[in-house]
Amino acid sequence: MFGRKKDEPESPVNVESAQQAPETTDGRKTGPTPKRNAQQANRQRPLVPTDRKAAKEAQRQQRVEAQNRLRLANETGDERYLMPRDKGEQKRYTRNFIDSRWMFGEFMMFIILAFLVVSLVFQRNLQIQMFVQAALWVVIALIIIEAIVTTILLKKRLVAKFGHMEKGVRMYAAMRGMQFRKLRLPKPQVKRGANID
Repeated sequence: MFGRKKDEPESPVNVESAQQAPETTDGRKTGPTPKRNAQQANRQRPLVPTDRKAAKEAQRQQRVEAQNRLRLANETGDERYLMPRDKGEQKRYTRNFIDSRWMFGEFMMFIILAFLVVSLVFQRNLQIQMFVQAALWVVIALIIIEAIVTTILLKKRLVAKFGHMEKGVRMYAAMRGMQFRKLRLPKPQVKRGANID
């Protein structure tokens, strides 16, 4: 058609020229443009790391660093790395409020252990067994009453200082009050009898 012979092969498209890099700002070529499949391969990243040993070591190192930050935060009270349950101004005030007081509930485990020993030693003496059971119920009642009174006083302090009492603070205070002082986490930052206001 239009003077061309049918058996004359069409001139092939110059693939290399089509794949050349775009011109720079001054009009010069920077070199041949990579093929499309090569460009796609360069953009792809493996879903699974090729070096699994190095990846496991990196994850282990991250866990160790997180544990060290949490341990240091529990020692110093630094809220940046505390667990979510311990964060917040009201939680910090609650910890200081409980730690500044003598709590009967913090000795609960020692009292129960003493009752258990007495009960085992005098297990054939019914009178002592009845006395131990009655005394145990009295101790539990005292701990519950102390927790109620303490949380009422705490609520008054929190409302006066912050305007309200956050949800969960009451239980947070009661549970901390039943833990032995040296085993509490985060560790106490105030002494007994200290003025926290």
